[in-house]
Amino acid sequence: MKFRVERDVLADAVTWVARGLPARPPVPVLAGVLIEADEEGTLTLSAFDYEVSARITVPADVAEGGTALVLGRLLADISRNLPAKPIDVATDGNKLQVTCGSSRFSLLKMPAEEYPTLPTAPAPSGTVPGDRFTQAVAQVSVAADRGDTLPILTGVRVEIDGERMTLLATDRYRLAMRELTWNPGTSDASHVALIPARTLSETARALGAAGTVELSLGGAAGGDGLVGFEAGSRRTTSRLLDGEYPKVSSIFPTSSDTEAVVSTAELTEAVKRVALVAERNTPVRLTFADGQVAIEAGTGDDAQASEAVECSLTGEGLEIAFNPGYLLDGLGAVGTAYTRFSFTQPSRPAVLTGQAEADGENDTAYRYVLMPVRFAS
Repeated sequence: MKFRVERDVLADAVTWVARGLPARPPVPVLAGVLIEADEEGTLTLSAFDYEVSARITVPADVAEGGTALVLGRLLADISRNLPAKPIDVATDGNKLQVTCGSSRFSLLKMPAEEYPTLPTAPAPSGTVPGDRFTQAVAQVSVAADRGDTLPILTGVRVEIDGERMTLLATDRYRLAMRELTWNPGTSDASHVALIPARTLSETARALGAAGTVELSLGGAAGGDGLVGFEAGSRRTTSRLLDGEYPKVSSIFPTSSDTEAVVSTAELTEAVKRVALVAERNTPVRLTFADGQVAIEAGTGDDAQASEAVECSLTGEGLEIAFNPGYLLDGLGAVGTAYTRFSFTQPSRPAVLTGQAEADGENDTAYRYVLMPVRFAS
């Protein structure tokens, strides 16, 4: 195998493919990136850890076709740090020689014949604009569980019903849901898939800039257990999570007694400052009254802090407490200049939605439901 490729092209390709390689793979070859050079002028790089696969095809000046498997993270580090000159790559016995200007590296080849075959993605299901998909995934994945106690809650539930796509995630303390339209392959498209939140987030960030993302969701219940994504020359698959996702739609309140609209940026900064004195797992208290919301933390002989931010209130005032980290996640995910809080009572979940203007309509396409924390009177 022998080829020449531009430094930036190789660096971007290897970095993207190697991004999910396991630090401690169960089988040594799973730490590798498979390089396949085609004499027609293309270079394909692949990675697979039995859960997530990634493949990208880039142009290259191929003098001699062939295949080589080398450590992916090492190749990514090397390619990113080479000078801005074309890179010459060639196999030499059991080594892969990488030359760029006066820089020369020799990488030990791994047994490519032991590398597993990458899975084939299901048939394409439809497309979605990359920027909207990336935003939706970011808004929802913040509510996915980050522990291993209930693996099913570490996923994002994606439900397709015709042109409507609904993303849902919860860790039992908060719930995030985003609805958006997409372009299904058929008007009666119906799919349900539970995708690992971390994998979905990384994939959305990596592919979203490409303009359009093609989704392959298989059958009505996840098909053969895989979901596929493709954008431009980048393709990736992920194994779906098994199990029945809890029916959490009943958590959404059907009405509200109190609503408050507050500047997202101002409240975010105030909560960050006040939370500095909050002990681990202790809440910040928010008192909503006509004209302002007071934010407080700390009690008794401990450090205390308080701050007030202007707000517009409809209905009775109330006092409620939230985990500051969860509250900040919601404020950050809303993505609008103003946030509307909808309450029924201090012991029931609050709903956060976005609002572009202080006196405008709230956007219910994204809803973040946050459970309150009990506190002493």
